[in-house]
Amino acid sequence: MQKHLLILIASACLVLAACTSKEPAGRGGAGVPAIPVTTALVEPMQWVDTIEAVGTTRARESITLTAKISDTVRKINFQDGQHVDAGDVLVELTSGQQVAALAEAQATFKDAERLMKRNNDLVSQGTVSRQVADTARATHDSAQARVAVLRAQLADRVVTAPFSGVLGLRQVSVGALVTPGTVITTLDDIDTVKLDFSLAERYLAAVRSGLAIVVTTAAYPDRRFEGTVISVDSRVDPMTRSFLVRAEMPNADHALRAGMLMTVKLLQPAREVLGVPEIAVEQVGTGAFVYRVQEGNKVSRIKVELGARQQGKVEILSGLAAGDRIVIDGTVKLRDGSLISDATPEPAPSP
Repeated sequence: MQKHLLILIASACLVLAACTSKEPAGRGGAGVPAIPVTTALVEPMQWVDTIEAVGTTRARESITLTAKISDTVRKINFQDGQHVDAGDVLVELTSGQQVAALAEAQATFKDAERLMKRNNDLVSQGTVSRQVADTARATHDSAQARVAVLRAQLADRVVTAPFSGVLGLRQVSVGALVTPGTVITTLDDIDTVKLDFSLAERYLAAVRSGLAIVVTTAAYPDRRFEGTVISVDSRVDPMTRSFLVRAEMPNADHALRAGMLMTVKLLQPAREVLGVPEIAVEQVGTGAFVYRVQEGNKVSRIKVELGARQQGKVEILSGLAAGDRIVIDGTVKLRDGSLISDATPEPAPSP
């Protein structure tokens, strides 16, 4: 009886040992469950570095229209904010006296012209001397110069647009006395706007004409404006150690005005880098680490050197190679040598 009892106990021990030696589904060899994570391949990508700055817009052409002489305003031919073409007459000053003087000078000129032609004919016939003909020519030339002077004086009494653009607010009224320097209005050509911004001296070698910019402003938070660098200042400010950059942006709808504050992103030429999502990087002190997937669905903790960051991506300078598979999501639970189960969703089939 005792012998049979010992046999039963030994059999039960063997069964129990066999059961405990089996690994549960989804567990490591030491009985540790596999950790579900999301992975991705490290692949080369196009990386565009940006330099950020703050700038101010300027009109492509901009002037303050003023009077050239002292007189009263006779007529105003524009409205506030009106678009005008080059040569359009904007303001006319009182000019009655000059108009009468011009008419008199033109009559004198015509009479002198007839006298000069007659004397020239008589000289050819030998009736009058050459001296008489020369005097008539001098009188003609003097009368012609007088007409030119009066026409110039009349032109000074008319204010015209020197180029096409948008007018500002009117600063004078009909009948007002204006003097040289009196502001009449402003004129801005804003079909294209300039954008001036400063950059630190260390960016001098990275900036040149032709680089693209992307611009935003608080006035239009949902819009992005694009432009191109057209010139770089020839000097660096010795006080601020910065230099001025000028870009141009098309502005067909006149949304942008001179004097606006803009946030600028200067785009550098694209380069090929290894980039990974920032969420995949584990920062420990001054060191950065990622988990690379090895054979057998185990991970190894790899130290990497980081470069630039933008839009949730970080550049990997060293530590990884193209084609490596790394853990993107779920790194918090991992340790060096952890067993993982890849929960990365399968790519959707092509239509």
